[in-house]
Amino acid sequence: MVGNKPVKELLESEPSRVDFVAFRKGRRDGGMEEILELCRKAGVPFRSVTPKELDFMYRGNHQGVAARCAALSYVSLESLLESAPSAPLPLIVALDQVQDTGNVGAIARTVYAMGGAGLIVCQHHGAYLGAGAVRASAGALNLLPVAKAGNLAAAIKDCVNYDYTVYCAQACEGALDAFRAELRTPAVLILGNEEKGVRPGVSKLCHESLRIPLLRDFDSLNVSNAGAVLVAEFARRLAG
Repeated sequence: MVGNKPVKELLESEPSRVDFVAFRKGRRDGGMEEILELCRKAGVPFRSVTPKELDFMYRGNHQGVAARCAALSYVSLESLLESAPSAPLPLIVALDQVQDTGNVGAIARTVYAMGGAGLIVCQHHGAYLGAGAVRASAGALNLLPVAKAGNLAAAIKDCVNYDYTVYCAQACEGALDAFRAELRTPAVLILGNEEKGVRPGVSKLCHESLRIPLLRDFDSLNVSNAGAVLVAEFARRLAG
């Protein structure tokens, strides 16, 4: 989204949809200050860029300011936690800095199809949930409740306070065999970054870690593959 009025109106009405705001370096006027103040209040990142960079990022008459926006509307974490127990599968999947939009889309597609309650995504250092992610999800991202967390560790603490059982998908010492472990709901399943996995500060808040037993010697599964296996296992248990 580009232009003074559209960017300002979006920051006023749906600031959670704005990933960041870019503005032309050296621009300091009343309209720009209003936009930056709205960013500060909503915790939306912003940065100045050269005119050439802005022209490259956003073509057309951008008026010296542009916002990168998600292609969906987010829900509050509180509303997601309150509504999740009534979902066909009372399971929320939390994505700890998953970077690839294709992975996010595929996970959303699985969660929605299996009756899952919704997603929690990171506000920073996560995939951009634009049109590409929505296409990869086959539209599921527009149907599934998605909450955005500025601090995932704090969000997981909120989940625990709401009496959710929190599981972490990682093959670590003490991890439980996902096909044999007791799986309780309502629950949160945390899936980690494609390279680094779930961060230690997040995983330490989990009640249990789950591993997928592989029947062949193989490195690991892609995060969307692992997510599909685990979500399906939760759904199978619930179906009895």
